[in-house]
Amino acid sequence: MTWDTLLINAELATFATDAPYGLISDAAIALHNGEIAWVGKHADLPANAEAKNTIDLDGALVTPGLIDCHTHLVFGGDRAHEFDLRLNGATYEEIARAGGGIASTVNATRTADEAQLLAQSLPRARALLADGVTTLEIKSGYGLELETERRMLQVARRIGSTLGIDVRTTFLGLHALPASHKDQREAYVTAVCDQMLPTLAGEGLVDAVDAFCENIGFTREETRRVFERAKALGLPVKLHAEQLSDQNGSALVAEYRGLSADHLEYLSDSGIAAMAAASTVAVLLPGAFYALRETKLPPIAALRDHHVAMAVATDCNPGTSPLLSLRLAAGMACTLFRLTPEEALRGVTVHAARALGLRDRGTLEVNQRADLVVWNVQRPAELCYWIGGSLAHSVYVAGRSIAFD
Repeated sequence: MTWDTLLINAELATFATDAPYGLISDAAIALHNGEIAWVGKHADLPANAEAKNTIDLDGALVTPGLIDCHTHLVFGGDRAHEFDLRLNGATYEEIARAGGGIASTVNATRTADEAQLLAQSLPRARALLADGVTTLEIKSGYGLELETERRMLQVARRIGSTLGIDVRTTFLGLHALPASHKDQREAYVTAVCDQMLPTLAGEGLVDAVDAFCENIGFTREETRRVFERAKALGLPVKLHAEQLSDQNGSALVAEYRGLSADHLEYLSDSGIAAMAAASTVAVLLPGAFYALRETKLPPIAALRDHHVAMAVATDCNPGTSPLLSLRLAAGMACTLFRLTPEEALRGVTVHAARALGLRDRGTLEVNQRADLVVWNVQRPAELCYWIGGSLAHSVYVAGRSIAFD
């Protein structure tokens, strides 16, 4: 066997065992046909090991490729003015009810054509790639009508093909009520369930379905309707839950054995128990917590006690989390939520993969996709310790080195 690539003299954070970081020192890792073909101590390499390309990493840290499992990265315009409003005392809810918030981005996104959306969104995706992200989730939800929702999802697919990374698309039709349906909630929810979702799913543009279950969003009953349609179409579900209040959305998404419940500042004990029973991942979004100056922390200790897997994501969006670094999100999860560096890094690798329903990545072990990052550091905790800066040396996606600068 001649492998495609052999990386030697590496410090591997595999996250494949319960040992701290799954660490293997003085290690080697072989890549072949887009997968990891061998991993272990350098001294244990087979005597006949050969590779077309052997690279000495001089002790550098290697991790799985990072996975950003919750973003709203495709959108038109920005909402920097709302940042100013919040700093002058306006709340997120007040801004939304005054026509700002999601509605403002909907207007900007609807007026942008596909080329314009791609041009605006690609730099954001490139920033995440340069920070080590090899798998990226992108939601729709700034169109709130069929054509713009389709355009957003098409742009998301194009970002993946342009950058050579894996983009997973999520339909978020129940994100906000469009102005055209201000007094027609029932009609809008029906359009999402009976027109938009089946059409877009039929076009192969939807990998999962999400909703915003909140007092300024959609009710449990409305959310249940879109979940039922997703179930009928064979699509997994996830949910924006318990961000601003406890609507018991976490228990609802767990009822459907959903992939994840996201935000969770107001998560209750009963919601945690339901998530634990359904193996639903808790996705923590410290960027939104920070930007909104939230003070109520997600119940981290209770999530630990119930062995609920915790992922971390950027929630990259124009209004409440204009965050373009998943590594910084992991560091913020440590500082703001008191996750350990190992918890945060498992949250952007193995648990983030679970939050997307992906079992072929997130760890460094044989037969996994060869998605990995070589870092200009030697210890895993440094990835959370350094605030800002460029730490990624090289990024591999399915065994191929990807240019990111």
